[in-house]
Amino acid sequence: MKLAILAGGLGTRLREETEFKPKPMVEIGGMPIIWHIMSGYASYGVTNFVVCTGYKGEIIRNYFRNLDSNTSNFTINYKPDKKISIHNSFKEKDWEVTLVDTGPKTNTGGRIHLAKEFLDNETFACTYGDGLSNVNIKSLIDFHKAHKRIATMTIVRPNSRFGVVSQDNGLVTEFEEKPISKAWINAGFFIFEPEIFNYMDSDCVLESNVLVNLTDDSQLMAFEHEGFWQAMDTYRESIQLNELWENGNAPWKTW
Repeated sequence: MKLAILAGGLGTRLREETEFKPKPMVEIGGMPIIWHIMSGYASYGVTNFVVCTGYKGEIIRNYFRNLDSNTSNFTINYKPDKKISIHNSFKEKDWEVTLVDTGPKTNTGGRIHLAKEFLDNETFACTYGDGLSNVNIKSLIDFHKAHKRIATMTIVRPNSRFGVVSQDNGLVTEFEEKPISKAWINAGFFIFEPEIFNYMDSDCVLESNVLVNLTDDSQLMAFEHEGFWQAMDTYRESIQLNELWENGNAPWKTW
């Protein structure tokens, strides 16, 4: 199974980092967040990736073009063939990565649509290039196969950004610090059948067009995930993720 990664957005709420690089290249523990996402999927045997680039996509392309030499010891022989010899094994050696330029302003659904030819008309996984989770990918795939509909979307109940106050006629009765929301939200980590492309064109938005239309046709199922999930939308969230990694408490590390 291939994984399509949406990696082309502007990341305007993370301007401290994304002024100079695309959001999927913002580092957690010295490695880009897209590497963490791919490593998580690879731990479940998904090692064939289709990366849909856009904003500052050349930075992502150059990163993967030089991934082996950037993460290993190597020797360059400067004879006419300029042969590069890698001296130590690296875990990404079994990965296959396809980089697809989907434009700097293309909507999320449009990016997937433009990558269609590289997804082989087969069931494929899809996720955003800025979210980390310890979702069990095998269980997600098994769930999708069992219900036999076109699409599966992982849903989570995130922690509230703020503390919640309960009151009775003005008297504060309880204060709860950043509780888990009672509402479920889209966490990404999708599985799609190739029929998803019947709902797409080059301008569509995955969230407000494709998923809504799938819902109207009773073709979208929800996979509930009660474990860790965190999107990296702000600089503060990137700091929090780095702190988890540095403290050896990164729940998304399944490899």
